[in-house]
Amino acid sequence: MVEHQKELDLFQEALGIKDPWFVSHREFDKNAGELHVSLDFPRGATFPCPVCGRTGNKVYDVVNPNRTWRHLDFFQYKTFLHARLPRIECKTCKKISTVQVNWARPATGFTWLFESFVLSLMKEMPVAAVARQVGEHDTRLWRIFHYYVNRTMDEMDISHVKRIALDETSSRRGHQYITLFVDMDTKKVIFATEGKGSDVLVVLQRFLEQKGVSCSQIQEFCCDMSLAFIAGIEKYFPGAHITFDKFHVMKMVNEAVDQVRKEEQKQIPELNKTKYLWLRNENKLLEHQRESLTKLKDMNLKTARAYRLKLALQDFWTVSALLADVYLHEWIQWAIHSRLTPMADVGRTIKKHETGILRWFQSKMTNGLLEGLNSLVQASKRKARGYRTLKTFISMVYATANKLEITVKPQQA
Repeated sequence: MVEHQKELDLFQEALGIKDPWFVSHREFDKNAGELHVSLDFPRGATFPCPVCGRTGNKVYDVVNPNRTWRHLDFFQYKTFLHARLPRIECKTCKKISTVQVNWARPATGFTWLFESFVLSLMKEMPVAAVARQVGEHDTRLWRIFHYYVNRTMDEMDISHVKRIALDETSSRRGHQYITLFVDMDTKKVIFATEGKGSDVLVVLQRFLEQKGVSCSQIQEFCCDMSLAFIAGIEKYFPGAHITFDKFHVMKMVNEAVDQVRKEEQKQIPELNKTKYLWLRNENKLLEHQRESLTKLKDMNLKTARAYRLKLALQDFWTVSALLADVYLHEWIQWAIHSRLTPMADVGRTIKKHETGILRWFQSKMTNGLLEGLNSLVQASKRKARGYRTLKTFISMVYATANKLEITVKPQQA
């Protein structure tokens, strides 16, 4: 009997069970590969109120006689804790509440230590692999992940946000998108939501208001030339300036150069398989690639003319702010009158968005950071072979893009 009690005391010490709780029983189920540990409290035990913290509250009744929590494995055995949960009637706040235990958070079937272990695995492995390793359905593990990611995001201070960059990213094949909003000063994703139209801006507005941030506090936005984004910003953040992302501008020009090349290569076979000679920066080309590009530039090619337009726009970002508007105006005229339809179309588009492009010389905002974050997010998506829901994808975006340090913080009962 004494040896048996010593064994139970050892379990209590190892599990970190605190008064008035104690280990009352343990049972091995060798066939099932499980260890079951029962916890109890003595007659006359008192508990703190989970609402106001008042101590010395006696048990009112027991509403759940057999709650179960999955714990860390004991060697090769799955381990489960069992306890009857009492309710107390607090004389201070006049409420009847279920006691909060010190080994698990409310309304979960896992102990703090098991959740901490699972989160450490999820940082390194796809969730499906973690689920196989611990013998739990991945849906239950995602609930753990969502809880801690959401808690960490709720604790993020965004009270000083003034400059926001936004961009969309695909969640899976089939053109499902979410839009990311990044605080350009902290380099953190502060919010993500389903969709990519103007409606995402009203969702952002509501989110900021819930956080106590007025829409009038937002001074700058950086985005691509999406008409939906522009309309949403102008409607819901009328006092904010818009900077059009310069990388998006150059991407648009590169696409136009390639369109010219594709058309011309039908008559000029030398242009076949030269796409990246025209799109990459010349200093990043290999020696034989630079030689090929030089020969092609010396030919009287439409592609070469489009390429010179591209180089001229690259130089635009290096001119002084005082000369920028004149430089851009001259480039637009050159492009429109180039007799290269794709380049003329780009010239007209840039003319339409000239103010937002020139705004870069004041804000210096770009979506380069978002492009990098998007690469991280897409890599995690490939690693997981996709995410079944947008909620899960958004949680993974927060954790991956923000490099969240998710920690389990046990409450003291």
